[in-house]
Amino acid sequence: MKKEEIPQDDGALNKLTKEVVYAVDSSGRYSTELSTGWDVKTKALDVAWEDIQKRIEESRQKVLRGEASPILYFMELRLMDMGIVSAYTGFWKWTIKRHMKADVFKKLTDEKLKKYAGAFNISVEELKTMTVHEQ
Repeated sequence: MKKEEIPQDDGALNKLTKEVVYAVDSSGRYSTELSTGWDVKTKALDVAWEDIQKRIEESRQKVLRGEASPILYFMELRLMDMGIVSAYTGFWKWTIKRHMKADVFKKLTDEKLKKYAGAFNISVEELKTMTVHEQ
């Protein structure tokens, strides 16, 4: 793509950052340029975020029905997997999977709950009630 053809559409992140793209300058050499976004990419990101929002809501409903613990909800909300949660908490993956059961979660000690709360950057109370007060 030529330098003049770099898309400058309003992107999902255009207020936060710009994207570096490669373009051909007037002398035919590749150079890096900044783009505010590309409409096609923005639409693809929107679809991906819709999917993430569905997964978050599904996990919230599972917790409310007693099918899972709030750990599942916060893993989805924070875009984490068991490997990441394990690295933050020091718990084995199989232990986290067990803690994701509602009846097991209710019996967790405050010390274990504090580790999860720290990993999700929330308070223990927010963990227990599934409320999030973002800054």
